[in-house]
Amino acid sequence: MASSGEDTSNDDDMPPAAAAMAVGAHLLGFSDEILLHILSHVPSTDLVLNVRRTCRKLAVLCLDKSLTHTVLLQKDYEASEDKVKQLVKEIGREIQQLNMAGCYWLSGATIEHVARCRSLVKVNLSGCHLTSLRLSKMLSALQHLRSLAIDVSPGFDAGQLSGECKATLSRVRELKQTLYTPSYGVVPCCTSLEKLLLYFEILDRTREGAILSGQLMVGQSNVPHYQNLRVFYARLAPGYINQEVVRLYLAVLSDRTPENLHAFLISVPGSFAESGATKNLLDSMARNVALDALQLPKSWLNGSSLLQHMKFNNPFYFSFSRCTLSGGHLIQRVINGGKELCSLASLNLSGCVHCLSPDSLLRKAEDDIDSGILETLVASCCNLRHLNLSAAHHHSSEGPGRHLCQLLARLRHLRSLSLPVCSVADSAPRADRAPAQPAMHAVPRGFGKKVRIGVQSCPSPFSGQAGPQPSSVFWSLLKNVPFLERLELIGSNFSSAMPRNEPAIRNSLPPCSRAQNVGDSEVAAIGQLAFLRHLTLAQLPSILTGSGLVSIGLQCQQLQSLSLANLGMMGKVVYMSALSDMLKHCKRLKDLRLEQPYFSANAQFFQALSQCSALQRLCLVSRSGTLQPEAVLAFMARCLHVVVCHMFTGESLATCKSLQQSLLRSFQAERPALNVVIFPLLHEGLTNVIRDVPMVHLDEITLFKSRVAEEPPNLWW
Repeated sequence: MASSGEDTSNDDDMPPAAAAMAVGAHLLGFSDEILLHILSHVPSTDLVLNVRRTCRKLAVLCLDKSLTHTVLLQKDYEASEDKVKQLVKEIGREIQQLNMAGCYWLSGATIEHVARCRSLVKVNLSGCHLTSLRLSKMLSALQHLRSLAIDVSPGFDAGQLSGECKATLSRVRELKQTLYTPSYGVVPCCTSLEKLLLYFEILDRTREGAILSGQLMVGQSNVPHYQNLRVFYARLAPGYINQEVVRLYLAVLSDRTPENLHAFLISVPGSFAESGATKNLLDSMARNVALDALQLPKSWLNGSSLLQHMKFNNPFYFSFSRCTLSGGHLIQRVINGGKELCSLASLNLSGCVHCLSPDSLLRKAEDDIDSGILETLVASCCNLRHLNLSAAHHHSSEGPGRHLCQLLARLRHLRSLSLPVCSVADSAPRADRAPAQPAMHAVPRGFGKKVRIGVQSCPSPFSGQAGPQPSSVFWSLLKNVPFLERLELIGSNFSSAMPRNEPAIRNSLPPCSRAQNVGDSEVAAIGQLAFLRHLTLAQLPSILTGSGLVSIGLQCQQLQSLSLANLGMMGKVVYMSALSDMLKHCKRLKDLRLEQPYFSANAQFFQALSQCSALQRLCLVSRSGTLQPEAVLAFMARCLHVVVCHMFTGESLATCKSLQQSLLRSFQAERPALNVVIFPLLHEGLTNVIRDVPMVHLDEITLFKSRVAEEPPNLWW
């Protein structure tokens, strides 16, 4: 007989309705603090418009200040026009922080309702449709605003901003401005700026083919107020026009460097020539300020003694991406000969091919690293949380404790890590792996018709496969950084077939020879990372079956984004069966980017992908690849949360257009945020198609890039 304290009820014997009521009763039995924590994970629109109406207790809790103070609509793809209007109507007066970044599907008339949130202190409207007049009307009503993020699009006219709007802007301390046209935007109106973030996304030519010029800014107000500036950040997309415009922003800084400047960061792809004005600016910074964060164009640092004269005060972020910084200079000028830098949280050394070697003009990129330099770096920066060493050949020499993986294992606080594939290979060839064929033999040659390889059979992921090898240095590294949330393994010579603002790349460089020693067993070792959320694997030529992917799917249950590119031999897709098995277990996967030549996006693939019930965004890039339109339509019908479907393959333009129109016609009405782009990868019109992709998707999934230590932590929201 059951004791008096034992619960003898059996939920299996209860009817469904009664069971649901019982679950609800148990849930409401939690304390208010626990319920508020649970409710904080519910989208604001659902919270206010649905959950609040279920019972009296939740009606009160859903309006708690801790839930209405900050409203996040970013990536709430189900937030329709009506839902947003109703949300603002019901709790608009309570909202103090509002993030609507990337809500491209909402009309300007809906965005204008933000003006009703009169208590707003911080608002992010990047990616939203806003004219100068609507912005003016909105900001005129937001007198408490101190932080603002907006886009400046063609047609923007600062002359249309009212006096009340300019008064609000004069009190703004933080401004994030994304420029799609040469303009100062609202910067001259922001006289109290402490943080300025500028994103330059200006295309060199208009749709009509006219060449743009920074001279369009002549006559605009050009007196930015930088006297209180603490943070200056500029990120440039490729193109000369972006460099021309950023120089105009920097001109004022070169005249007088703000005394309180703590972070100065400029991210530029390619070369950006140093001018007299920028040289004066850097000299002034070296004399007058001590920085916490620094990033400069590679041409400003290469061959310069600038770092030797810069002063740093408890730095938390350094980026020397693509610089010719040697290991000797890194230790002497940045770490001051091994001085403790416990404050450094994020370090980006991507593309720094000599950063782990002593000063030597005779060194080749493929030569072994100096483990002593890396050991000094690890010892000095013991609290690093984000480290990027990609886009370089970091080969370890033989010897106990000298391997790069063994040294990085000491960084127990790491949360994100990006490494070249060749760097995780054991120093000596593994005895348990047969030598792989050089990549050049896998690439079809000549102009003859290439044979399209079908899907190969894959052995069971649990029978006879190479599992995680406790003896491998990569396995040991991952064991020692168990809280890693983002991992990137990217081939040293990898380049995506979809570069920014340029035609698709038809050829790619062969992988590093040492990458041939990294295969399925190393990939399987990633399964140790129980907290992994974001994974990128690119240019691993020795993937034979993809069996390691199954281990990741089974064990990395927190995985939210997955990017796979050029796995196995280039002429074959050898891991389709394993990928299908993996996807069955990825119940929290939201983003999938797959770049693989000759990939067949068939019914088998989409059937497996349909089991990723949380999937929201899909991007497929495949030179000479194929797709089955019926399978795509069936997949979209099954996966109700998918709002991004980008496919760039070898299919004809007619096939692509037909499928795109069918998808929009079938699903646009019920998915307001739906963004579909189906287009031939090698078509000359690809660049014009890409420019219409919302920036939030283009930047986060359509284009390939390393994201570890890309920006300082907590740069914005």
